[in-house]
Amino acid sequence: MNIETFEKAFLALGGVLLGACLAALLFASVVMGIQLPGRAGEVDPEQLATTPPFDQPGVRQVDANKYEIVVIGRAFNFEPEEIRVPVGADLTFIATSQDVLHGFNIEKTRVNMMLIPGQISRTVYTFDEPGEYLIICHEYCGVGHHTMGGKVIVE
Repeated sequence: MNIETFEKAFLALGGVLLGACLAALLFASVVMGIQLPGRAGEVDPEQLATTPPFDQPGVRQVDANKYEIVVIGRAFNFEPEEIRVPVGADLTFIATSQDVLHGFNIEKTRVNMMLIPGQISRTVYTFDEPGEYLIICHEYCGVGHHTMGGKVIVE
């Protein structure tokens, strides 16, 4: 089989680009510590009111500069709707949905989780700039979807 020089060049270019993409993913994951929000466990959506940590949604300080933010998505709001945190604090968001599929996205950040009934989602983030950041539901969840939101106030 005879492969033309032009074809060899495109195969080589494709291999180099594939290798570069894999190297970038590995670098971001291992060196920079960037992880996708993942499934952190399961919970019965009908028992959220009696299941820790969802029995007390809100901001909880767990160490000198570390906070846990427990969020419940339900039609058509987030609980809590307003989150206040200090700038530079290490934040762990723990969230789930009580009823249907919801999204949890904080504008201008990489915080973006799917809230699935029965599944606990977890991600970490540090706000480096003070300000007010909007929280939106980015998954259609019903007729009141457009009203579902909240805010993070970083002081």
